[in-house]
Amino acid sequence: MRAVTGVFSSQAQAEDAVKALRSSDGIPTDKITLLTPGNASTRLEAVPVEAAEQPGMGKALGAVLGGAGGLTTGAFVALVVPGVGLVSALGLLGTAILTAAGAGAGAAAGGSLENSMTEGLPEDEIFLYEDALRKGYSVVVVLAEDEAAAQPIREILTAKGADAIDAARQQWWTGLRSAEEEHYAASGRNFNQDETYYRMGFEAALHAKTRCMEFDQTTAEMESKLEDLQQQHPGVEVAEAFTRGYQRGREYYQRLCDESKAA
Repeated sequence: MRAVTGVFSSQAQAEDAVKALRSSDGIPTDKITLLTPGNASTRLEAVPVEAAEQPGMGKALGAVLGGAGGLTTGAFVALVVPGVGLVSALGLLGTAILTAAGAGAGAAAGGSLENSMTEGLPEDEIFLYEDALRKGYSVVVVLAEDEAAAQPIREILTAKGADAIDAARQQWWTGLRSAEEEHYAASGRNFNQDETYYRMGFEAALHAKTRCMEFDQTTAEMESKLEDLQQQHPGVEVAEAFTRGYQRGREYYQRLCDESKAA
């Protein structure tokens, strides 16, 4: 499974894309999720939602509806995501995505979703969904079986006005780059030379699996990623830049959470 993601500047565009995806042959409706900032239950309920038909999914849906607050009819959930605020999700994958984002939908809800539903969710991209939502954008995530199935999904999202997740990633970093360059240069190091590895460390710190842990709990994960990076780039000094980027990424996420609480 692989995720195909589109970022939309307006909720209306995103809703239009979801309707087009649902009406397209070969795209399972339970693999389509729409994320929007705030509580958008009234408008989202107008988007057709089909009950999942695959074995076991009826039970899973019932558990989700009963296990998380803020749900209305259909597979709809509205939860607070740290560093973002209230987020609404339409689609059976919504709870899994918001739980991965740290919304804390509850073990009863998140744990009831079958592995087959969530396989392929890119936890290393969750922070980009959050950044888009923080800016007031909407995000459509679709899980495709393989590249052949992913291509028509991309075409529909693009036709409906979506930016690809790679473009969103670059925009996110562009917004941070000047401040990070200034911070890094203050240590006497060359940011232009080390940016690639610094950014890798920064993004690694935002992985949904580890970013809420204490630093000593993530050390092993960081060292494992660094070891992989060193094997990919033998003879290149990557440790200092990666480690500094990782620490800054953790500080960045904590700052977002603090600002969200203050608001």
